[in-house]
Amino acid sequence: MRSGTATGRGTALKDQGSWRAAAAATGPGDRAVAEEGVRLAYRRAGLPEPDRILWARSPREAVRMLMTATHPDGSALGPLGAGVRDAVLGAPWAAERARLHAELGPERWSGHWRTTGASLWEATRTLVDRVRAGTVEELAADRQEEAQVRLLLLDAALGQHDAAWLCAFESGDDSPLAGLAKVAGEAGWWWPYERTAIVSERPLTLHRDEAGRLDRGDGPALGYADGFELYAWRGMPVPRDFLDELTALTPERIRGEENAELRRVMLEYYGYDRYLDESGAKPVHRDETGVLWRVELVGDEDVVMVEVVNSTPEPDGTSRTYWLRVPPTTRTAREGVAWTFGIGAELYEPLRQT
Repeated sequence: MRSGTATGRGTALKDQGSWRAAAAATGPGDRAVAEEGVRLAYRRAGLPEPDRILWARSPREAVRMLMTATHPDGSALGPLGAGVRDAVLGAPWAAERARLHAELGPERWSGHWRTTGASLWEATRTLVDRVRAGTVEELAADRQEEAQVRLLLLDAALGQHDAAWLCAFESGDDSPLAGLAKVAGEAGWWWPYERTAIVSERPLTLHRDEAGRLDRGDGPALGYADGFELYAWRGMPVPRDFLDELTALTPERIRGEENAELRRVMLEYYGYDRYLDESGAKPVHRDETGVLWRVELVGDEDVVMVEVVNSTPEPDGTSRTYWLRVPPTTRTAREGVAWTFGIGAELYEPLRQT
């Protein structure tokens, strides 16, 4: 059984943990299961099954196929028919949500969503947005093409990235969502049309940090088989060749970066304490709590840090020094240390620094 409130309609195909795994799955899934899911979704929507199911290696490749009406092998895509996303996806979602909302009531429905799909959707939504943005960036040469790409992306069912919603509903064999669940368990985004469905493979690689943000310092954070790749450092989108620079950073190169967001990525990678030490930063305040340091950055907020020494010695007898990033408005070391505890400087009277 799926965790959370039972809805009385069939048995979920996956529990909550399995849906989380499906949302983050990489590598080829079972195409036969995914294609059966597509056909079942059409039947549950009261539609004839599609004549053909075509595969793409990424959402980008699928959108390119639709834009050019051409298969990656160079052959014509052929007739698609009208889009049927609303019938296949939108209507079943709306009906199941309305049914469950009526069964549980507003308050219990809200609690049910919080304990099932809410957190997974928060982690997945950013990834979905990045895939859309990356597809637009690579395929749209002008405003007209940008509008076309965005509309085609809105025509997609999200496959594995619909896991958060499937997590909140029953999706067993007798559910209207059973077909969608089968696809989500084995494939990525897909596009349903009257005569043809186009299904994207899942990514080959996915790297995220503890907070669920795309993050990788030595390659693409998200990569598909056709070469569609997204690069990121702790959630920040970065250019493909940017990461190659990180291992050769200098304070001068960091100061010379005009893009403030990329400069912050450089500082995080390089280390604020190392940057302060090597850039000739000067202490601006000193008291019994520590030392306040400041470095001005053109076009960005100052880097301000408090240097504090742990009063508890390490096993080897040394005392470890810590560098704490504080707001640029900080004027004293005490104010900075107090800020890290969430209190004002006037309230910060530690019995012992640790």
